[in-house]
Amino acid sequence: MPAAVYRIGLLVLASLALWACIKSTDVPRIAAAADLRLALTDVARAFKRDTGQDVELVFGSSGNFHQQLRQGAPFDVFLSADEAYALDLAKTGITVDTGRLYAVGRLALVAPTGSPLKVDEGLAGLRRALASGQVRRFAIANPDHAPYGQRAREALEQAGLWASLQPRLIMGENVAQALQFAIEGGAEGGIVAWSLMLDPALAGRADYVLIPAEAHQPLRQRMVLMRTAREPARAFYDYLAQPAARAILLRHGFALPPGQG
Repeated sequence: MPAAVYRIGLLVLASLALWACIKSTDVPRIAAAADLRLALTDVARAFKRDTGQDVELVFGSSGNFHQQLRQGAPFDVFLSADEAYALDLAKTGITVDTGRLYAVGRLALVAPTGSPLKVDEGLAGLRRALASGQVRRFAIANPDHAPYGQRAREALEQAGLWASLQPRLIMGENVAQALQFAIEGGAEGGIVAWSLMLDPALAGRADYVLIPAEAHQPLRQRMVLMRTAREPARAFYDYLAQPAARAILLRHGFALPPGQG
């Protein structure tokens, strides 16, 4: 092969590699609280339909994402299940501003089919099952870094059940894992995100009930845009505040923040 043709081939390959790298960086990386697994997947699908743009969704614990972002993790948008984590990042100067409230989350008490735990919004069934020794394992997200775990603890404390349940708790790294433990992990039940219980795939596998909002502090969920975010990420961030995205969040069991209904 002539040297000139070989060099041209190398230049073409290098250009293709550079183009691929540039294209990959244009796909926004979204760090999202685990309670958004179903809703945000639908929002991303609608965003792709309306704009032709893909996004990469990564779900996990809000507290863990908060620490990762403080250490420079390469995410463009952060959707936290607790606004305190988003506001703390804003104080460091790594976000564009203090962000926007995008939803208010709710808790659900869940028990797998066949469990001796009878679900009710006042947790009376949990109290009875606990007193009779029928609750050996009970699942929540880890309150140390998962907002849904923190609010689950508040609801249990208000009902006077936290101290008795502590030795029986199994804690998920995030609320999605807590749901898995509650239904498939040999637990009698758990407290998880209402939004995750609306998954059609769970039909017939568990009983669940919405826990009153007054039983815990509000799950005010806030999103922030990182200063390093490129235009596609900014477009997705703005899309999340549009009627189409809000309708999806409502359909998945979230409430809209006051004044955004």
